[in-house]
Amino acid sequence: MHIAVLADTSTRVAITPETIRKYEALGGTVFVQQGAGAQAGMLDGDLEASGARIVEGADAAVKEADIILAVGRPEERIIRACKPGAAMFATMDPYRANGSLEIMADARVDAFAMELMPRITRAQSMDILSSQASLAGYRAVIDAASAFTRLLPMMMTAAGTIPSAQVFVMGAGVAGLQAIATARRLGASVSATDVRPATREQVASLGAKFVAVEDEEFLAAESAGGYAKQMSKEYLAKQAELVAAHIAKQDIVITTALIPGRDAPRLITREMIDSMRPGSVLVDLAVERGGNIKGSKAGEIVELGRGVRIIGNSSIDRIGTTASSLYARNMYSFISKLVDRDQQGLAIDWDDELVRSTNLTRDGAIVHPAFGGAQPG
Repeated sequence: MHIAVLADTSTRVAITPETIRKYEALGGTVFVQQGAGAQAGMLDGDLEASGARIVEGADAAVKEADIILAVGRPEERIIRACKPGAAMFATMDPYRANGSLEIMADARVDAFAMELMPRITRAQSMDILSSQASLAGYRAVIDAASAFTRLLPMMMTAAGTIPSAQVFVMGAGVAGLQAIATARRLGASVSATDVRPATREQVASLGAKFVAVEDEEFLAAESAGGYAKQMSKEYLAKQAELVAAHIAKQDIVITTALIPGRDAPRLITREMIDSMRPGSVLVDLAVERGGNIKGSKAGEIVELGRGVRIIGNSSIDRIGTTASSLYARNMYSFISKLVDRDQQGLAIDWDDELVRSTNLTRDGAIVHPAFGGAQPG
């Protein structure tokens, strides 16, 4: 069983020495593209010492591969270099595939989008969204604290009392909850908002104040999968009015709101930013999906005057070693369920819920119903 691991433009990699040894125990031989783990602190020599074979170039890595592991969706040239029937696992970003699903189908690659893993109990160890979002929430607070020119905790000194910073987290999913917990550990006074009523108790359990318009629409604002629903314009207007009044009193704002398959909702306007205190810091974790904050830019820190900054480059890529470790474990946890340990090869149960939820292409066709396909009968 030939397993190929590709390099990525981020600082993450889909393999670690730990998972290399685990794949070998399944009967796999791991071939890693040269330099794939370098930015995550895993040099070629370290991976070789764990049993991997280093190959030069992505084409050489995937040419005979039965299983291909990647962080982001590979480019067309690499997809077409794969042998027919190869199983490819990555963060595929299928909602913005721009023809890549058709390319994978045409290349007869069996593609799996790890971010579509259902949020059910037996898939928790495979959930890349949760593992990576938790790290992003943590890093967002660290980045904000670094950019903020005052302290986060209250301090009583001989020269007087220093008040705690006011931190507002918008979106109480995995990233938001980790941001709340991290800001609280650093001593800030924290408040948070979310359109899902179930998050009220979670926010309160972390010692933060919950802020939301709690009407009938709010009480029905969570999908069966635990994601936020798209809210009406009327509700968004009421929520924006409440947030605008609250945000004027904040020092740090962290936004995390995402809706699967849609651009990130715009939560903060320039008028709201202008009402904030001089030196305030905003962190937009949804910046790569269009952003929650007006004026945020992916990969940049935007200076707005008065010392106010919007951070759009806070990302798990800045903690690539830890992010890779969790991502690689998520990947192994899923793939190990698809391997026949006796035959030491793939034995995919196409009717399994985890497979059906993540499988994008198979046997030369797009099969995921969310993207215009139909599962083969």
